[in-house]
Amino acid sequence: MSDAEFPHSAELVEQALAVANGPTVAYATEQSETNLRWAGSALTTNGEMSSTELTVVATAAVDGGVGVGTVSQQLVDASQVADLVTLAETAAKSSPPSPDAASLVEASEPRPYEEFQIPAERTSIEVLAQLARDLGMAFADSAGRNQRLYGFAEHSVATTYLGTSTGVRRRGVQPTGRLELNAKSTDGSRSAWAGAASRNFADVDVSSLVADLATRLGWAERRVDLPPGRYETILPPGAVADLMIYAWWTANARDAEEGQNAYAAPAGDTKIGTTMSDLPLRLCSDPGYPGLECVPFVDFGQAPDGTSFSFDLGLPIDRTDWMVDGVWHELIRNRAWAEHTGRQATPPADNLILDGGGRASLAQMVADTERGLLLTCLWYIREVDPERLLLTGLTRDGVYLVEDGEVTGAVNNFRFNESPLELLGRITEVGATEKVLCREWNDFVNRTAMPPIRVPDFNMSTVSQAS
Repeated sequence: MSDAEFPHSAELVEQALAVANGPTVAYATEQSETNLRWAGSALTTNGEMSSTELTVVATAAVDGGVGVGTVSQQLVDASQVADLVTLAETAAKSSPPSPDAASLVEASEPRPYEEFQIPAERTSIEVLAQLARDLGMAFADSAGRNQRLYGFAEHSVATTYLGTSTGVRRRGVQPTGRLELNAKSTDGSRSAWAGAASRNFADVDVSSLVADLATRLGWAERRVDLPPGRYETILPPGAVADLMIYAWWTANARDAEEGQNAYAAPAGDTKIGTTMSDLPLRLCSDPGYPGLECVPFVDFGQAPDGTSFSFDLGLPIDRTDWMVDGVWHELIRNRAWAEHTGRQATPPADNLILDGGGRASLAQMVADTERGLLLTCLWYIREVDPERLLLTGLTRDGVYLVEDGEVTGAVNNFRFNESPLELLGRITEVGATEKVLCREWNDFVNRTAMPPIRVPDFNMSTVSQAS
């Protein structure tokens, strides 16, 4: 079936709702993607692809409550819609009662069906055309420095059409772009990484990224071996993002109130209202944050913290402050648990922003350091102790020694052990917040803005042989 013959995604949603036998949500996502890859300072592949996926969330009365069934499938033919609804309804009738059951979201105001009929937005390889030209110049410059560049760039646009049997109709468009760039010396002994997130790649400065990588490879010409220990450490924005994302992912209100995660407090209380830092740190998610805009309604069945939002699909998402002036302020909560606890529902937007009012750049913070470590990024992060939210992981692609305000060489990699929640209380300096791509979690969280931070005693628990 050609694109011209394939029904508009809004029609697929309406078809699903028309054949449904009970309270139902249907949402179709048209995904358009393009990519560019390079290795050894030469472009290798590029491509474009597209798909349409329909998700049906059916509910049904079952013994003891309401069951829910969710089925998703990439469609190649509109005739698949009715079968998908049947599968979802069968799953709902055979499921146990959901502990998160609630009535479906009601249409709070008339939605213009004209908006629902707007065609999906698309991307193409042209979005990456200027990037490819810039890379060509960078390849030549890197060859003159006996360096090689590796990496990829990806851009996608997802247009989601969501409808409910209660009258909700919503359309959301989400562009997502990321660039990962790795520079290596020709003998492979030195490596440096940089990344960038972008809505359209118009704001990606390849020459600046490559120049930074060349500087880091130059730092690594001198090697210093250090033992494990606690070091004054400057974490760049990307490394901060990886730690804060994990803290956010685990901020489940129900688990906290039931004493099952790091946000629990004695006597059934939670960390809401607890001072986490003496610094004026603010952690928030905001669908309208400039440059990090994201879909302003619930279009996911489950949040990263595990909270089910199947009954909340279509619910508007507002800005939520998770931490305000260093005090933990809110946790992730669906409507069912909000009603149970007398609080408001707090669905998370698909971005995360940390700000502490600092103005110093990473370079300025390095210049103000008598002796310490400067990280590039963290990877292979895993949870060790959920009660403390203790994490372990490795440093990667450059740990540098700073002495008297200057980088004097690269040191060995380390395994670290830190809790991001405990780390908040030990930060002594916060730099300027900037948009950044994290390294470990960028497959899942693309839109973050974070500052560099200084920690006087970051725990480098063991030396790592990872390069």
